[in-house]
Amino acid sequence: MRSVKIAYKGVFILLILAGLFSSSCTQYKIPDYSDVASCVGCHTNYAHLKDVYTPDSVAPVGGCGGEAPHYEPYDRVYLGGSGYTKFKNDFAHGGQKCTFCHGGTDGTHEKELAHSGDFIKYPSMYHEQKCDGCHSGLPELADISEHFTTSLHNGTGQKRKVTMRMGLNGPDEFENLPAHQIEGYNSNCATCHGTCGNCHVSRPPIAGGGLANGHEFIKNPSMLNTCVACHTSRGGHAYLGVASGTQADVHLTKAGMECMDCHSGAELHGNGDSTVVHRYAYSELPDCEDCHKDIESSNNFHEKHMGDFNCQVCHSQDYNNCGSCHIHGEGARVPSYMDFKIAKNPIPETKDFEFVLVRRTLAAPDNWKEYGVDEYPEFDVFPTYNFTTPHNILRLTSRTDVGTEHCASKCHIRTEADTTYNMNLYLFESDLLDWEISASAKITVDGALPAGWFN
Repeated sequence: MRSVKIAYKGVFILLILAGLFSSSCTQYKIPDYSDVASCVGCHTNYAHLKDVYTPDSVAPVGGCGGEAPHYEPYDRVYLGGSGYTKFKNDFAHGGQKCTFCHGGTDGTHEKELAHSGDFIKYPSMYHEQKCDGCHSGLPELADISEHFTTSLHNGTGQKRKVTMRMGLNGPDEFENLPAHQIEGYNSNCATCHGTCGNCHVSRPPIAGGGLANGHEFIKNPSMLNTCVACHTSRGGHAYLGVASGTQADVHLTKAGMECMDCHSGAELHGNGDSTVVHRYAYSELPDCEDCHKDIESSNNFHEKHMGDFNCQVCHSQDYNNCGSCHIHGEGARVPSYMDFKIAKNPIPETKDFEFVLVRRTLAAPDNWKEYGVDEYPEFDVFPTYNFTTPHNILRLTSRTDVGTEHCASKCHIRTEADTTYNMNLYLFESDLLDWEISASAKITVDGALPAGWFN
């Protein structure tokens, strides 16, 4: 009798196990890859992207605005939402095969095969090969791609300073820099200075990378999500009034203006004429007087100083500065700080003002120490302070809101009862660190201001 009970119990256990295995087998389904055996099939299948994605091995590079936000790899490449619908209905782009722009192999569910051969993650990195062919056939679009080689978004101004401090002649010799230094530039500086797609299709790497909106081609990039993502602490935060102790720019608060209201496509895409030495030499740059007409005689300030210095000397607030960067090392060794400095014009060949606002740059003799360059051989060829035009304009600032006082009371240096006023507004040699003096003393105001100011 006992053996029968044991046998019955054994059969019962087997039935339970069989039920478990049966249940388990019915829950597990061998993946059906037939619906993902194409570029579109894979990238529109969110669950499949999560199954096959490769985790990041290197964190995205941050910048002056902080660390880059993180998006999962599968979220960066997912084709979905309203943006993808718009892309599909955009015949010029969505009507092409994926491989037409991206290369690789279509018609397969194998990830490595799909991304093999001539696959290009960011086709507009090679805009002359990938964009010109279509754009050149459309008169209204031809200039955009053809002229992009002269766009400042290629980082030509920055490359110029790097190469000239290395003893070379300018951005055309960038490829002659040491290979490791080029690698460092591409891994750090080029996270903002990028491609057509960084503005019109994807988020810039510094903004987390990946498709901005389901592969939609966005004609006018988002001010907050694209422009400010790169132009952060030295542009966007100033304009929005995020910077400590500042107000938002009057062009935003009073007129609701966005970046593209002043900075046209012709400016951003390049003019096709030549590669300019720096952005202030660019022919398409907006000017305050494009909108503010006939202001030379509108008040005493303008009548006296309209041609002496740039508008921001009077109408900017304090702005962000930092300096002495170890690229991909310690970062900025002069931490971020708010300041305001007037100096001699460092670019008189481009702007004919005598005095202008300047901003401390990241330049330091050992910028590239982490990439095998102990010191720039020609560091002093440029000052460590740049001509600047902060985007934090107010009509009434600490210099123009004089009330009943004399119009010069808030900007001229003067001494009253053993107290000296307004010295802090100007860049003196005493403001420079020891290693900055030989490069920047030439733009300090020492000996350049009226002698009567110091009496």
